[in-house]
Amino acid sequence: MALRLSLNPQSPEPQVLKRAKELLEAGEIVAYPTETFYGLGVRALKEEALRKLVCLKGRPEKKPFPLIIPDLSWAERLWEEVSPPLKRLMECFWPGPLTLVARAKEGLPPEITGPEGTVALRISSHPVAQALAETLGEPITATSANPSGAPPPRLAQEVEAFFGRSLALILDAGETRGGPASTLALVEGEKVTILRQGPISINELMACLK
Repeated sequence: MALRLSLNPQSPEPQVLKRAKELLEAGEIVAYPTETFYGLGVRALKEEALRKLVCLKGRPEKKPFPLIIPDLSWAERLWEEVSPPLKRLMECFWPGPLTLVARAKEGLPPEITGPEGTVALRISSHPVAQALAETLGEPITATSANPSGAPPPRLAQEVEAFFGRSLALILDAGETRGGPASTLALVEGEKVTILRQGPISINELMACLK
């Protein structure tokens, strides 16, 4: 069974994050809490770890994994261009429940870019999720901790029931609040398209860009 470690959801203990980092660096899958549900994290630039995650989730290969990045510098490293609209939206809504999708740089793993050649990024407002990416020092995947088609879990025990034999570690910070997943917005030049409705509306996005 997966190791399950409790930690403070508002101020996660460094020693627990260090253990999670060690397991991620070894290519393992770690479950962690986000603003809404529990997610599954692997090193987002390591294809072997990504393939392991695809097998675990039963996820269609053409549906790329969104990422949580440690800091803004990773947007420049992963997107082909950080356009003025992207910069403004990042300033307005990060950290927060807005995932921004834009053209990816060449050479990134297909599991995170998909057939469209884009990559979806955000900085999380959940202390544990963001601290995990920051402690690792590189992006992690941000896919819900459930088999494709099953309801996303709000409790570590539910993650354990789904995947307990396949995960290295579950970071247990208690029950998450649930609710809608992050707003997913595609930015192409000056055009912004909502791909998934969420906590931030298109009107709020447009107001930010004025």
